Amino acid sequence: MPCLLGIDSGLTVTKAVVFDEAGAPLAVARRRVAQIMSEPRHVERDMNGLWRAAAEAIAQALSDCGRLASDIAAVAATAHGDGLYMLDRDRQPLGHGILSLDSRAGDVAARWNTDGTARTALSRTGQTPHASAPSSLLAWIRDHEPERFAHIGHVLACKDWLRLCLTGNLGTDLTEASTSFTAVDTQAYAPDILSIFGLEALADALPPVARPDELVGAITAQAARDTGLVAGTPVVAGLHDVTASALGIGGYGEGVVAIVAGTYSINETVSAAPRVDARWFCRNGLKPGEWNNMSISPASAANYDWFLDTLCGSERAAAEADGRSIHAIVGPEIEAALARPSTLLFHPYLFGSPHGPAASAGFLGLRGWHDRGDMLRAVIEGIAFNHRVHVDALREGFPAREARLTGGISRNSALAQVFADVLGMPITVTEREEAAAWGAALCAGAGVGLFASPRHDPRELTTLGRAYRPDPGRSAAMDKRYRLHCDIANRLADAWPSIEALAEKGEP
Repeated sequence: MPCLLGIDSGLTVTKAVVFDEAGAPLAVARRRVAQIMSEPRHVERDMNGLWRAAAEAIAQALSDCGRLASDIAAVAATAHGDGLYMLDRDRQPLGHGILSLDSRAGDVAARWNTDGTARTALSRTGQTPHASAPSSLLAWIRDHEPERFAHIGHVLACKDWLRLCLTGNLGTDLTEASTSFTAVDTQAYAPDILSIFGLEALADALPPVARPDELVGAITAQAARDTGLVAGTPVVAGLHDVTASALGIGGYGEGVVAIVAGTYSINETVSAAPRVDARWFCRNGLKPGEWNNMSISPASAANYDWFLDTLCGSERAAAEADGRSIHAIVGPEIEAALARPSTLLFHPYLFGSPHGPAASAGFLGLRGWHDRGDMLRAVIEGIAFNHRVHVDALREGFPAREARLTGGISRNSALAQVFADVLGMPITVTEREEAAAWGAALCAGAGVGLFASPRHDPRELTTLGRAYRPDPGRSAAMDKRYRLHCDIANRLADAWPSIEALAEKGEP
C-alpha cells in the first residue's frame, strides 16, 4: 500500500508526517527551528537551517514509520503563510526568511491605510495589506535596505523554499500566490498590482503558479541524500497552511467555518464567488473558481501557552519531569472558575490583534480574591472572544451552519464548550493531531491519482470528531461578556499608542 509524506513548517516547529493511504499517521517527527529576533519587531529564521531541520525530520519519520522509502508515493509541503523568503538571482537565500510574526513593516501598512493604497489594494487583490504581508515587507526592504532589494531575484513563501530544496524547481501555488499580488477576480497575477505598492521592479521575481495538487517536480539526488527519500519521488506544489488545516479537519467548504486556535486566530470559509471586505482576506481556494475567505489575527492560543510558560513555568517543568501534564493540573481550576461569576476579562493581544500593531494585552476587572483559575478562564474567554470577532464578520458575508475547530486548546472539552457558547453555534472538534500535514498529503495523493481531488478525504469524517452545542444560558452570559470585551477594546484604541510610546522613548 502506498504512503504519503506531508511536511508542515510552522512558526517554531517543522514536522514530517508519513500517512498511509487511508489517512492514518504512521510516524511523526519534529524539529524546532530557532527564531532570530535581532531587534524589536524583526522575527526571522535561517533558511538553510530550516531546510536542515526539515530534512532531519523527514529522515526520522521515514526511519520510524516501518515502511520503505520507496513506498512514499508523493510528497507535499505546507507552511506558515505571508512573511517573506527571498532569493538572489543565483537562487541563494538573500538573508534570513521573515516570519509572519514580523511587524517591522507596521508603519508601511499604517501609511497605506491613510494614503489610499490599502483601499486600492483591497479592491484589486481582495485584501488590505498588513504588517507581515509580502507587499508590506518588500516595500520596507525597498525603503530601508535598498542594496538588498536590488539583489532580489525570487520572492517565495516558506513552503516554496522547501519545495525548491526538495526538487530544484522554483514556483508557488494558487493559495500562496494570492497573499499580495493576484487579482481577486481573475485569481492570477495582474501587471498593475505591483505598481500599487511601488514594487514594479519585481515583475520578474514572482514565481510561476500551480494548483496545490499539481505535480511540479521530483526529489533530486541531493535531497534524497539529505532526507532518505528515493530520488524521483513525485512532489506536488503544496499549499498555504491555513487552507491545509481546513482541508485536514474536513472543514474546507461552503457553509462551514474552519477555526484554528493556534499562534494565530484563524477563521475561514469557502465561497464560489469573490466577496471583498476589509475584515477578511478574499484569497484563492484550492482551484480556480473557489475563494477562501480568511479572517485572521495573531491573537489566539499562544496567549494561553504564554501564561503557562511565564506564570506556571516551574510547576510545568516539575509536572513534565513526573510524566504529568500542566493542563491536567490547571484544568480543574479553570472548570471551577467557569462555574462562578467573575469580573475578570482579558484581551489576548500579546503577539498582535485585529486592532493594529499598537494594541497590547491586559487583564481588566482583576481583584485580590481572584486566583489562577480565574485568570486562565479570562485568557481562554478572551481567545474565544477574539475568534468571535472574526467569525461574526464571516457570518455577515457568508452562510455558516457550523464550525470545525482544531488546535491544542480544543482537546480540552471544557475549553471547546467555551467556544461553542461564545460563538453560539454548533462546533465539531476534529480529532486530528496533524491537520495541516494531512491537508498537504491529500494534495500529494490527488497529484498522483490516489484521490480524485484533495477534497476526497478517504477517512470517515463523522467518526473523527466530537460535537459541542451551545448552552442557551451560558451562551447568553458569554454574549454579555463578549460585548463588554469589544466595548473596552474600542475605548482603549486611543490609549494603546501612548502605552507603546513609553518603550519607544527609551524610558526606564
